[in-house]
Amino acid sequence: MSSAKQQFALNERAQHLLKVLVERYIAEGQPVGSRTLARDAGLDLSPATIRNVMSDLEEMGLVCSPHTSAGRMPTAQGYRVFIDSLLTVRQLHAREVQRLQRELDPNNNTELLVQNASRLLSGVSRMAGLVTLPRRERVVLRQVEFLPLSDTRILVILVTNEREVQNRIIQAERQYAESELREVANFLNAHYMGQDIHGVRDQLMRELREARENLNQLMLSAVEMAEKAFDQEGERGEDFVLAGENNLIGSDGLSDVAQLRQLFEAFNRKRDVLGVLDHCLRADGVQIFIGEESGYQAFDGCSLVTAPYSVDGQSLGVLGVIGPTRMAYERVIPIVDVTAKLLGAALNPRN
Repeated sequence: MSSAKQQFALNERAQHLLKVLVERYIAEGQPVGSRTLARDAGLDLSPATIRNVMSDLEEMGLVCSPHTSAGRMPTAQGYRVFIDSLLTVRQLHAREVQRLQRELDPNNNTELLVQNASRLLSGVSRMAGLVTLPRRERVVLRQVEFLPLSDTRILVILVTNEREVQNRIIQAERQYAESELREVANFLNAHYMGQDIHGVRDQLMRELREARENLNQLMLSAVEMAEKAFDQEGERGEDFVLAGENNLIGSDGLSDVAQLRQLFEAFNRKRDVLGVLDHCLRADGVQIFIGEESGYQAFDGCSLVTAPYSVDGQSLGVLGVIGPTRMAYERVIPIVDVTAKLLGAALNPRN
């Protein structure tokens, strides 16, 4: 589930005790003592024997003790072994799947679907849910129109791919008459309809750099309009919708104020979050980052469970849940996995 796997030679007894310890710690949030393990493990072992096994696990870096007289709690490496080798993932109940399906109605527009998915992930997991906006490998120009507004502001009506219509306002370098804008739109539609928008913009900018002196006024206007109107299209997908971040405040495992402040700053900057999610875009199924595995200090002490959502085999974005490392992975993993599949299915008619 994550590239940060590490092999540990654990016999069956040590694996079982580690599994019981992690499950108990996730459920109660308290270090687990040897007597509790002896009772919960269902093995005919003395507390002394269990303490010896715990010492071995501690030497391996899989468990730790907050202080001498306390029991043990899992480390990030301990969680990793638990998730990769010992976790039993629960299947979502049919009623839960039906609820997700109702909320992710294919008749809703893309923006509402993304918002609903983020809200659902947060609500069902009681942590923070996030969904990146859909990105496209290819955005095809079908038609563009320009309408003058006040001063140098221009309304752009952009039709891409099959039937997706976007309205946006750009700021031109000068005032344009309606007839000029119609001429520019006719030129772009006649020469570039059916081509990738990013390619059109790049080609026009390249021609401007190479032969500025030889370009007529129509071409210069077309370059300016394409640069401003098509540039925003390149930003699609480089953002995410976040819901339920307040669930993290005061949650067990994320009580450190400095850590929370760092995490919320990362949400506001977005760059670090997008950096992590970008690694998941080409992943096969669920990916889990525990603590420092993400490579970003802001997520130390957190776990991020993600999955890409796709249409026709093409990954459009990533969604996931972020919360403390002490989370109910057996429940969060199927929530993320099923939501990703349902969101991809709901987006299918518009792609």
